[in-house]
Order: sequence, then structure tokens, then C-alpha cells
Amino acid sequence: MSLRLDVPVLRGSLVRLEPLTMAHAPDLARAVEEDRSSYAFTLVPRAAEVEAYLEAQLRREGLTPFAQVRVRDGAAVGCTAFWDPRTWPERDGLRAVEIGWTWLAASAQGTGINAEAKLLLFTYAFETFGVARVDLKTDARNQRSRRAIEGVGARFEGVLRNWSPSWAPGEAGRLRDSAMFSVVAAEWPDVKAGLRGRLGAQRV
Repeated sequence: MSLRLDVPVLRGSLVRLEPLTMAHAPDLARAVEEDRSSYAFTLVPRAAEVEAYLEAQLRREGLTPFAQVRVRDGAAVGCTAFWDPRTWPERDGLRAVEIGWTWLAASAQGTGINAEAKLLLFTYAFETFGVARVDLKTDARNQRSRRAIEGVGARFEGVLRNWSPSWAPGEAGRLRDSAMFSVVAAEWPDVKAGLRGRLGAQRV
């Protein structure tokens, strides 16, 4: 399934996920030039590359990209997406989708924005699309990203070797090993409760 999914603005108290447009470029150009030390394995453009990056995101088949907009100041501080939607073989509707292409400005990391964005995306995937599974994956070497994915309640499934293009510096044209995670529908109520509890504790 290659079409873009029809998803409205998803609103939380910390972050608002807006369908990505070129209007987000100025904010994102500022966001990408904060501390970049957490981007060693992640595709995050430099400021001068942001417009081309957004154009590529908007053209990419199977990708439904969002700007992560920080509610307290209205600034776009990162991106995320639904990716690779898969349909049931013999009936309409999605059976699975991936959450990926995610990055946040350094100032937005550790603030609850990532957890709330995942809560919004998981909720829409399970409760509106009715999927049976949500995937997440990252470079197997990216321990920071693996901890973050585990922290939102996804279960580690293993490492697929030579699975995805590497975004690490100096590795253009090479493949990476991808650490695979998922949440399935039966786990969603517990994952939802965990994310809500984590966000509630962070706001205290």
C-alpha cells in the first residue's frame, strides 16, 4: 500500500502533530542546528538542507509525515511519520503500520514530547485505523533510540541484518542492521496506560 494516509492534526498537551508542509521549514531549520550529538544514526538534515528534506518527505510513497509542534511556544521542533502501511490480504483496512522517521531538537528531548507523540500516533493507529500491529525500528547500534522505543512500551523482536540504509556518517550506500520493535493490539491497553502514567508523572 503506497498511498498517503488521511490523518488530521493530532493534539496533545505538550505536542501537536501537524501534517508536514513547507511552512514548517523555518522552524525546523532552527531545530536541526541545536546540539546534534544524538543524531549519529538518524537522518536529520542541516539547516540548508531542510527544504529539500521536506520536499523528499512529501514525495515519498507510503510516508505520512508530521511536524512535531511544541504546544507551549508553537515551534516545530521535529518530525515523525506513519510509514509502510499494510492492508489485510482479503479485505479493506490496515492491518499494520510503522511509526518512524522520528527526530526531535535537543531542547525537546526528555520533555515528554516523544512519549506524547507516540501516544497520539499509537492511539490513532489502534483506535481509528484498527491495526493489529505497530512497528518501530532503529539502527541496532543506536542504544539511545532503543531505550526510547522500549520506554514507550514497545517489545523488542530481534535484529534484522542488512535491513535498511545506514544514515551513519561515512556509511552512504551501506546497509545497517535494524533492531525491530512492535506493539500489537492485545498489548495496546497496557501500553496506553503506561504512557499516560508516564506523562502524568512528568507533569507533576
